[in-house]
Amino acid sequence: MPKIPLQKLPARPTASIEDAWIAHLEAKLADPKTDRALLCRDTLLELGFPGMVGRYEQVMADLKTPLGTQLALAALDPRNITLEPEYYGDCDQERFQRVKPLLWLWYSFDRLPIGGQAVELGVKLRRALAPHIFKSVGKNFKCFQHVEFSFGYNMEVGDDVVVHRHVLLDDRGGIRLGNKVSISDYANIYSHTHSIVEQVDVTNALTVLGDGVRITYHATVLAGVHVGEQGMVGAVAVATKDVRPYHVNVGIPAKSVRVKPGAPAEASDRLRTSSERSNP
Repeated sequence: MPKIPLQKLPARPTASIEDAWIAHLEAKLADPKTDRALLCRDTLLELGFPGMVGRYEQVMADLKTPLGTQLALAALDPRNITLEPEYYGDCDQERFQRVKPLLWLWYSFDRLPIGGQAVELGVKLRRALAPHIFKSVGKNFKCFQHVEFSFGYNMEVGDDVVVHRHVLLDDRGGIRLGNKVSISDYANIYSHTHSIVEQVDVTNALTVLGDGVRITYHATVLAGVHVGEQGMVGAVAVATKDVRPYHVNVGIPAKSVRVKPGAPAEASDRLRTSSERSNP
């Protein structure tokens, strides 16, 4: 198959404005005195309601302001909204409230006209926010729009990781992404599971994607699964068990159908994982 690399586009007229805006945001994030809730609110106000910059309190206090407008403006402040993970019994509220304003900024940006499909600006913004949300993140993190997390603070991300559109990263029990991991559109990575008898009986388990792993379109990786180095989970597949290094697993439940070309000789002779042995 032919290799089709990404094209390099010419610089856009607004690139310098974007870089200055990101630099200003990064400086605010680096300042321990910054009120993250106000930073989120004011940033979204600038981007979504530029005509109201400097007038927020005045408009909110004006009895003539329509109730719908008040609600829309109030929702820019993360203190006025709730996110689903806040209700989870295992949510560390101190840690979550620290990252919540940045998650809300992340999610809300994607729903603004300036966000939408604007790839480069969105990648820059998420790259700036990630170090202040995740447990750790490496260099060259690239994340597209409409990616959501559970807590965010249980994410460990290596170098050169790419996460495409509409991905769910449920880091409730922890997600660890190795270097050069690629997660395609509409994939779901879970790290918690519910008992089939009692829904509130929840088991958290670290989910690990090793170096060079690819999770393809609409695939799902369940809690506690380890996808080995250079492993691949095919489109729409559901990985319920560990994926051996260099193996391509497809189907529901996902099973190995081949070893990737160029894999070490021992990859095809590797013993089954412990989970496969216990669940033939």
